[in-house]
Amino acid sequence: MVQPRPVATRSRPSASPLGQQTTGDRRLTRRGLLRTAGLVGGAALTGSALTGCGIGGAKPAPNGAAAVTGSFDWRKAAGSTLHVLQTPHPYQQSYQPLLKEFTELTGIEVVVDLVPESSYFTKLNTELAGGSGKHDVFMLGAYFIWQYGPPHWIEDLKPWLENDSATSAEYDFDDIYEGLRKATSWDFRQGSPLGTGGQWAIPWGFENNVITYNKTYFDKQGIKLPDTFDNLIQLANDLTNRSENRYGIATRGSKSWATIHPGFMTQFTREGGKDYRVQGDRLEAVMNSPKAAAFTGKWVDLMRTAGPTGWTSYDYPQATGDLGDGVAMMVYDADSATYPKNRKGASKEAGHLGWYAGPAGPDGNYKTNLWTWTWAMNAQSEHKLAGWLFMQWVTGKQSMSKAVKGGMYADPVRKSVFDADFKKQLGDFPGYLEAFETVIDQSTIQFTPQKQFFATTEDWAVALQDIYGGDEAASRLDSLAKASTSKVNLVEGS
Repeated sequence: MVQPRPVATRSRPSASPLGQQTTGDRRLTRRGLLRTAGLVGGAALTGSALTGCGIGGAKPAPNGAAAVTGSFDWRKAAGSTLHVLQTPHPYQQSYQPLLKEFTELTGIEVVVDLVPESSYFTKLNTELAGGSGKHDVFMLGAYFIWQYGPPHWIEDLKPWLENDSATSAEYDFDDIYEGLRKATSWDFRQGSPLGTGGQWAIPWGFENNVITYNKTYFDKQGIKLPDTFDNLIQLANDLTNRSENRYGIATRGSKSWATIHPGFMTQFTREGGKDYRVQGDRLEAVMNSPKAAAFTGKWVDLMRTAGPTGWTSYDYPQATGDLGDGVAMMVYDADSATYPKNRKGASKEAGHLGWYAGPAGPDGNYKTNLWTWTWAMNAQSEHKLAGWLFMQWVTGKQSMSKAVKGGMYADPVRKSVFDADFKKQLGDFPGYLEAFETVIDQSTIQFTPQKQFFATTEDWAVALQDIYGGDEAASRLDSLAKASTSKVNLVEGS
């Protein structure tokens, strides 16, 4: 599919679920934006290469937090003009009407450039690599920190958070769920876990990967929710009737890193699988361990017998679309991706859906992989104080509460806002709250952070497709692990 040219606009777009930007009948996904950004496959810009080769020529900029002194004042940067880069998304649309309140509070003018998700990271990547400070702050997915942090493209926000002159006493960073705070912090050292080093972004909205199902159908048939992965497989097969255009469960299956991170990585982790283990100063790929291979074989067999017939081309719009059309009885994907499908008039099955955490692991764990949209600051910005004031406002309690009450904003990152405001939205979303509360304490990025993430995780998706096509799981995963170990241990600067 030919991707459209990057487009910047200051007009407010029409709503689209979970950041999906539509052009005619085309559906554009994160795979497309990564492809155009050159961040998947062999063309991936790795942290190692960026740091060693000096791509873009930008010199590390000094952190701006130390220059802010005196008492905190929202109007310390009054008169500034702040340039913000965003992609159309329910989060962005929820905040658009509130921007005038920020200007009234701070005296800072905000200029927002909107770029379709298909082109967003192409534009951002090019701008940052070139050392441009045009956009002061921008939306960023947490996995991109592993690409943009090592070459000094984004500002460490920890000094800002620790500076009482720059940060309001009411901000309460710890109110943001711990798994999200950890997911946006890393020291970029091989083998270090998340939650170490700098704070490279502030979480804004996120997605837990759980199962959404056709509750009306389940209730009519007296179907109980499966409590183990094997029981889930059996149920999905029992639900599948191709002659009636009905199948058991939808997941993503395209040749993209995004195939690995939602349902697959969640259940893989619950069943005892890991992607890498630390061996001294090296990482060793272990997605071919006996437990991992057994799970992967079952997962692919499940997609073959009870998944969509076009599984190898499926991303979340197709998977959630089949659920909304009543074709798929279950979807294992982001809770906030299926959330819009249950709103009145949004799909054929609106009002018929339910949520549950999915099967626990054999030891009872509910480890869950997440995606989070965040705010990050351009290290080359000339308006860092204005940018930081905007970031703490847009992720603060008051503005987030107002955004949630607008009805489009799912899964606020602040526990106080979730409890006080979002819970009130869930009366017609059976099981959503229970699923959330089941997984939230174990919900974080389950991947081992590493600078070759996009390339190696797309390789993983290709391996799943090869197994789906007939390759034996254990041997195919052995070759994947060998190649992945080599890639993630590339020498810095080589």
